[in-house]
Amino acid sequence: MSMFDGFKFRSANSSVHKMDPRAKFIYVCVMFAVAVMFSQLIPLLVLFIIQMPLVFAARVQKEWLRSMKGAAGFAIIIFLMNILSLYFYGNYESLSVIIERSFALTLRFMVLIESFSVFFLTTSPDLLGLALEQSHVPYELCFAFTTAVRFVPVLAEEAQTIMDAQKARGLELEGGSFIKKIKNYIPILIPLIVNAIRRSLELAETMESRAWGATQKRTNLYVLKMGKKDLLLMLFSFILLAVSAYVSLNVKIPNIT
Repeated sequence: MSMFDGFKFRSANSSVHKMDPRAKFIYVCVMFAVAVMFSQLIPLLVLFIIQMPLVFAARVQKEWLRSMKGAAGFAIIIFLMNILSLYFYGNYESLSVIIERSFALTLRFMVLIESFSVFFLTTSPDLLGLALEQSHVPYELCFAFTTAVRFVPVLAEEAQTIMDAQKARGLELEGGSFIKKIKNYIPILIPLIVNAIRRSLELAETMESRAWGATQKRTNLYVLKMGKKDLLLMLFSFILLAVSAYVSLNVKIPNIT
């Protein structure tokens, strides 16, 4: 559950927190597109490293490390599955090439986790919804998206609390066969689902009591405006996208092995 801590907003007085959510969203989309372009280790390692200054500028190193540790388990699974699939179904000359390509695909996953973690750690759900609304996205979709962003870390924390409570009552989650492990998680899923339904009903009643959707033209207290840092981040994102597209199409990237 520690991986979800890296997707929960942390308030801090940093230059990255003050940036426009639209500029950061464009940056995240560009990082996603660039990461998908490459399957070699060298460019993906460069993508992972160039985001480090942004992490330190946002002052979210601890939360970022926690999300990286939480994603390590999924990264190991991706690495092992890629080794098996490339070994049996890929036409590669040596095992070292298979390992390097598997590590590259695993690093792609970590690059995506890193970029999205920085985005959600430094972007308030309220400002994110306001940015979407000012981008002429229907308010119903904005509200649904921001609500999901708010409640995913809450559900993860609640699931961890339920797991700790069930372990204190003698529930064994680690031992036994694979089928038994799945059955052991039923006492965790049922209260989690019940609490999620209860929370959704409370949210629906709150929305109804506040006459949600009664007015078509909504007004906001704040209006987002882009500054020089936002424009520089967008310019960097577009330059990175253009250079990456050129390199992926015209440059042959060597393997380390």
